[in-house]
Amino acid sequence: MTAPIVIASGGTGGHMFPAIALAEVLRDRGVPVHVLTDGRGARYLADGWPCTLIEAGSPTGRPAERLAGAFRLGKGGIQALNALRGLKPAAVAAFGGYASVPPACAARLLGIPVMIHEQNAVLGKANRLVARFADRIALAFADSRGAERLSRERVTVTGNPVRPAVAAIRTHDYAPPGSGEPIEILVLGGSQGARVLSDVVPAAIAALPEALRARVRLVQQCRPEDLERVTAAYATIDFHAELSAFFADAPARLARAHLFIGRSGASTIAELLALARPSVLVPYPFAADDHQRANAQFLADQGAASMADQNGLDEALLAARLTDLLARPERLAAMSERARALDHADAADRLADTVLALAAGRDGAMALSRDAA
Repeated sequence: MTAPIVIASGGTGGHMFPAIALAEVLRDRGVPVHVLTDGRGARYLADGWPCTLIEAGSPTGRPAERLAGAFRLGKGGIQALNALRGLKPAAVAAFGGYASVPPACAARLLGIPVMIHEQNAVLGKANRLVARFADRIALAFADSRGAERLSRERVTVTGNPVRPAVAAIRTHDYAPPGSGEPIEILVLGGSQGARVLSDVVPAAIAALPEALRARVRLVQQCRPEDLERVTAAYATIDFHAELSAFFADAPARLARAHLFIGRSGASTIAELLALARPSVLVPYPFAADDHQRANAQFLADQGAASMADQNGLDEALLAARLTDLLARPERLAAMSERARALDHADAADRLADTVLALAAGRDGAMALSRDAA
């Protein structure tokens, strides 16, 4: 195949990580790739990736903000049309975020096949716009809300690829803590930290039975402005916790953890499944379309996680949840097993198969075999 595949994605890691994973698989198969994204998305690209920047904005918010967002999308549409006319791609793979909308719409106008990928358990606003005319809709979750209205012959479940740092250490090995052994807990709050976890986790640790608390080895991400008070909170109970605003080795720490506590964004969910880690998930309540709650609910329904809504979350509730989980290692092992069963280790390859079949016009067939790469 000499015509490239164009990958269009918005400017957040949740959209860019799976887009980059697909780009790397296609490159390994000898397929040329070109990325269309905005300035924020370009920050995630390593040097050497062919890339064209386009304008994008959200057509939501106050009237002036909606107008500005629509203007930027229109400008991005013209830029995408020009880019696609020059590139003449075999297909466009869009990964959500408003930066993916202009390339997808431009591809539609030019008669270029379009695949979209939804990372969350609910179709995002950008993907809902494009799904109306997309030739293929690839889902991370089989029951993504909003996908039920789409024709099933256009839908495929691929899972959500994880970033290279996680894929490199992917393991489904999990050993729950034995009697009297240390218990490793990792607390992350997303890229910006989560104030609610800084508020509640120290108090919940203080409320644990003393014998159980003595076994806990806790690593916690905090916002920079919260570090001092969280350090003081643990000091009052003479409990040592490793605190930082950022952990460069977060994937390795997750692989060592017996239990994860944190948000439920798409990338976090994919990494929990890739490493088969049990979790207590606290969805960010202001996420668009409440997608974090949908993600967490899916894992909870499948027995792979315990979900706690931020509204109503306090130290008593979290302490009770932790006591119940940590006192029953067999339940932690069962949650790990369920997470393992939900993982799509070949998600990037499935996405590549889907977009290449679409590009070749052979629906449901692999356009370029892995052996031919």
